[in-house]
Amino acid sequence: MKNSQQPIYLDHNAGTPILPEVVDAMLPYLREHFGNPSSTHAYGKTMHAAVERAREQVSRLIDCIPNELYFTSGGTEANNLAIRGVCAAVPDRRHILTSVIEHPATAEPCAWLEEQGYTVFRAPVDDAGRVMAERVQEVLGQDGSGKNWALVSVMHANSETGTLQAIAEIADMAHAVGALMHTDAAQSCGKIRVSVQREKVDLLSIAGHKLYAPQGVGALFVRSGTAIKPVVIGAGHEHGLRPGTENVASIVGLGQACEIARLSLEEEGERVKALRDRLWSLLVEAIPDIALNGYPAERLPNTLNVRFPGTSGNALLAACPGIAASTGSACHESGDSASDVILAMGIPESEAIGSVRLSLGRSNTSEQIKLAATQLIKAWHHCRSPLAGDL
Repeated sequence: MKNSQQPIYLDHNAGTPILPEVVDAMLPYLREHFGNPSSTHAYGKTMHAAVERAREQVSRLIDCIPNELYFTSGGTEANNLAIRGVCAAVPDRRHILTSVIEHPATAEPCAWLEEQGYTVFRAPVDDAGRVMAERVQEVLGQDGSGKNWALVSVMHANSETGTLQAIAEIADMAHAVGALMHTDAAQSCGKIRVSVQREKVDLLSIAGHKLYAPQGVGALFVRSGTAIKPVVIGAGHEHGLRPGTENVASIVGLGQACEIARLSLEEEGERVKALRDRLWSLLVEAIPDIALNGYPAERLPNTLNVRFPGTSGNALLAACPGIAASTGSACHESGDSASDVILAMGIPESEAIGSVRLSLGRSNTSEQIKLAATQLIKAWHHCRSPLAGDL
């Protein structure tokens, strides 16, 4: 039974609770089954079968062939494997294109490659946080030979604003110059329909803890025929691309979470979107000049990033202990400063500093949303009070 004194959880883009059905699916592989999936005896075969069943479940969520899916320790490893693995496989191609709003799991591998002599172009975004496709086309077209581009890596949905990117359009541009296309879909998988066929990507990353699976497990889709080399060296696990004995229980959990997401995607998406929009309308009614960060429509159904006027996001949340939310990505939040993502959209720092990300999930109810709105409004009035600094 949940503790009624716990804050209302509105930080699902940072991490999600493991669903009970996911825990139930995992337990046999923690309590009973213990063989090595690579062993050929009965104990190993049981574990191997569980991994392959999970591979099928994950592949159905993203519309790929099961043997195109490789399990990893999470989204960060999947992104590193995609970016560094592709570049290692095509050493003569030394140009990479990404965006200015990527998660550190993408931005840092690109920065590391830049230190190794690669040329990295970071595409700008418009005032709603969408990568400017015309700038991508312009930069890719500068290489008339089409022989220098190794990879284009642009996230599917931004973790802070929820803004969706035009991945299929950018993929067409990448393929036209011979580059491979990678997208980090950690935030979108399980929230909206994600199809590697529709998005035309060659590589796609998944993080389990964003879709009600355990932390520390993820996956990378690699389209058949894609040139890629392992980043970690070892034995021949995961078809030789990701060595290390598989984390079977967590992989089973990821598979079950993906199956649940696939079967309830539209229904849950509509439900959480209605709650998100209700929260926004309550805030708009009570707070003058409050503003939305991101696209009104082309964004994740659970994500609401707003700028509270006249205060900082950190101050607002500190005055609102009944709500668990954040001012940006959990992986690069630091101090009372404006988010780089919001600043990249051209928002003045004095306004951007008031941004708060409210990301909803399966556990949220209409009653919680009403209470959350009331608490946020009260906290905003408190922060705006001349006496707030003395309290």
